[in-house]
This record gives sequence, structure tokens and C-alpha cells, in this order.
Amino acid sequence: MSEPLLRLEGIVKTFGSVKALDRAQLSLRAGEIHALMGENGAGKSTLIKVLTGVHAPDAGTLVLDGTPIAPRSPREAEQAGISTVYQEVNLIPTLSIADNISLGRQPTRFGWIRTGALRQRAQAAVARLGLAVDVTRAAGSCSLAIQQMIAIARALDIRARVLVLDEPTSSLDEREVAALFELLRRLRAEGLAIVLVTHFLEQVYAVSDRITVLRNGAFVGEYATPELPRRKLIEAMLGRDFTDEGGGERAPAAAAARPVLAARGLGRRGLLSPIDLELPEGEIVGLAGLLGAGRTELARLLFGLEVADSGAIAVDGHAAAIRSPREAMARGLAFCSEDRRAEGILPHLSVRENLILALQAGRGPLRLLPRREQDALVEHYIRALGIRTPSPEAPIHTLSGGNQQKVLLARALATQPRVLLLDEPTRGIDVGAKLEIEKLVRSLRERGLAVLFISSDLDEIARTCGRVAVLRDRKKVGELAGGDVRPDMILSAIAHES
Repeated sequence: MSEPLLRLEGIVKTFGSVKALDRAQLSLRAGEIHALMGENGAGKSTLIKVLTGVHAPDAGTLVLDGTPIAPRSPREAEQAGISTVYQEVNLIPTLSIADNISLGRQPTRFGWIRTGALRQRAQAAVARLGLAVDVTRAAGSCSLAIQQMIAIARALDIRARVLVLDEPTSSLDEREVAALFELLRRLRAEGLAIVLVTHFLEQVYAVSDRITVLRNGAFVGEYATPELPRRKLIEAMLGRDFTDEGGGERAPAAAAARPVLAARGLGRRGLLSPIDLELPEGEIVGLAGLLGAGRTELARLLFGLEVADSGAIAVDGHAAAIRSPREAMARGLAFCSEDRRAEGILPHLSVRENLILALQAGRGPLRLLPRREQDALVEHYIRALGIRTPSPEAPIHTLSGGNQQKVLLARALATQPRVLLLDEPTRGIDVGAKLEIEKLVRSLRERGLAVLFISSDLDEIARTCGRVAVLRDRKKVGELAGGDVRPDMILSAIAHES
């Protein structure tokens, strides 16, 4: 086994009171594809930024080919032979492919760019990747897959020895992913060391040689990919052993009921493969899967925040074209985003103003909800949901996270929906508030609502949902119901175990 080309050891990075990396490590060999895995917040992005000179570590060492390095900028990292291609392809669309590849490194003579040499160099760079493309063409006129290849060609133009790919397949279809992986295998055969950051389990097992797992900023382990079962990888990422978990409180299986909302073949290229899903009245249907599996994307398609390019939605058996949240609300849908701060609360408005927001939006700017009705509505939901606030007029940012989440639930319920889409409704709140919200959600089932419940917590899914749709790599891979809705069974489905 060859000596590591690159070692990161004992890396510590703190931002204020938050320790983003806690003695993290990574060992990378020449001629290998090494997957860096971990859930959201595990420290992957921070470790990559330390490696590429964006952040200076507070402690720890970086050693490249036996020599300590301390890159203080991406340019210094590139000079050391470390290059990165980020998830969002950062080409300049109006410049040519050749200009993008050599940007900042153009060949010159007497201060003038040597156009012929620049194009010749760019042609050699794309030819190395097996890409037949006119390098004088504007980069913005190319498909996203071609732009991804151009970004890799630019990264390799510096004679990189280490290539870091951050979610390179997030916007590619299966054919384009296959082409990219064929390229990565060729680069591996040339001796390049490749770090692959991705959420797609199938892709990790298709192309990587070894895997490093981070959790909460700390190193969990390093594994040879063929020797690590998918289930063990997921358990390492989540920090739990789910073997034979069958006890505990379980949501009851719902009796057969007509679907209020049904999706058939619903999808969008680059976002989500076509999916079938039914939400019956009086049932809580869970969506389970790892981060990046497509759970949020499905909820956003159902609510019109993203527009599907395949499939259809029916409400009460009738076709419903939902292309915007306004159309979704008109059909009786309500949605609570996973990002409470960015897409939920308006922090400097009062509890009352936040709570009535969706109802008022549905009425339009010319039909203001009378203040007496506002006060009665807000008082009702504060009492019904147990929202702890000193006053309805208190700014919502002064409330705890759990109470802010209850206000968002109240906002959705105030529109009298028939379908409620909840994306991580208990994320970032304490255990007591979490159990209260789970209880509130279960009470909605008794009122006849159809609820889509998205959660990363498999125990919570099992406690709350009578049926669970499992997503992996932006595809629906199965459904569980009744006694099969258990954390260990859900994990098996995510890991693709029979």
C-alpha cells in the first residue's frame, strides 16, 4: 500500500463558540478516489476549505508529499498542486471556454495575451478529458454537464496533483454522471489523487476506493469501500447502531382512505427522478432518506416552489396544475420549510403578524383581515398549540426555536389546509418541544388532514408516521407500512438491503 500523498492531521477550526472541526483528519493517496462522507454539519465543507486555503486551521498539520504546507489562499493551494471544483460551477458564461480554462494564468508576451497559445493550451486541456468541443465557444452556451467538465479541465490546467470535487453530480442526469465517472477513473489511472464529496450512496460505491467519515466535526473512521456495507456507512454517519430495533412507541397503521393528494411520475430533471406518492386523508406519511436524497425537493415540487417537468398532481382525483405556492394554497396545501430562519419567520415582526401572514397573503392586499379577527385567531392558536410568548405582539425572534416552530405550524393551519407538508418541523429545537410538536402533528391526523412528514430522525419517523416512503439518491426506493415502520427497517431500505 503506497504512502499517503496528502495528510491532514488533528485539524481544529473554531468559529466563535462553534467548533466546526475537532481534530479531524484525512489521508489521501495518489491514484485513488477518496469519498469524504458525513451528514449536514459534519465538517466536510470546512475541512475542504482548510485544505484549499480558504480557512487557516487553529491547530493541526497539512503534509503534501512529505512536506508541511500552510496554504493561505486558494491560489497558494493551487500553486502547491491542490485544485477544487465546487458544486456551483463558477465559470464566467460570457467568456470563451479557452479564456475560462486559463483565467488568471493566460500566456503573455510583452504584456499581451498570446491568443493562439491560449487556445492551444485549452484544446489540450479538454482533449485530456476526452471532450470534443470548440474552445472559442462561450462557456455559458454549453450544457451544465459540459460546464462541469470545463471546470475540471481548468482545475487540472495548473498541473494539479490533488483534485477536490464538491458535489459534482448534483445537477447531472445518469448518463452525464456515468461520463463524469469514466473521466475520474481515467484521471485516477494517471495517478491523480481525487477527493469526492457527495451525498449519493450509490455513486460512492460505484467509483470510490476508500471512504472517510466525519461526524460533528470529528474523524469517525477510514474504510476501504468494498469492505464497508452501506448500512455500516450510514450508521457511522448518523452515530447510531440500528441493529434489530423493533420496540418502542409506534404510530398506528391508517385504515385505507382516499388520497387527497396524489403524485404520479412527478419529477424534474437534475432535481428529482419521477416519483409516485399518495397522501390519504387522516394519515401521516413519512419521507425518509439521507441528506440529499430528494426529500425537500419532493415537498417543494408538490407545493409549487419548484415546477415539475414530468408527471402530474391530482387533488381529490382531479388534475391540479400547481406551478406556484399561490396555486398550491388555493388547492388546500400548506407548507413549512426546513429552514425556519431563512424561509419561515420574519424575525422583527410580531407573533401575531407572523401567524396571520399566509392567511392574509391568500386574501390579497385589498382585503385586509380585520384586527378583531386577527386577535381572535392568534389567541386561539396560542392556546391550542401551547405557544409560550409574553404577548402576541412580542417580536417572534424573542421566542425559543420550539415556539417559533409552533407559530409556523399555526400559520399553516390558519389557512385551513387539507394537506400539510412539513419539512423537518422539529429540527434545532429541544427534546421537550420536539415531543410537543410530534403530538400536535399526530392530532392533525385525527382531524382528517393528510400530512407529509419529513425528518432525518428515524425514531421520530417511526413514532409519528403510519407509512413511510424511502428516498435514496433522488429516487423513491420503497415504502414501509404498519409494523415495518421501524428505524432498523427504514435504515435497511435506505442502505438498499433486502
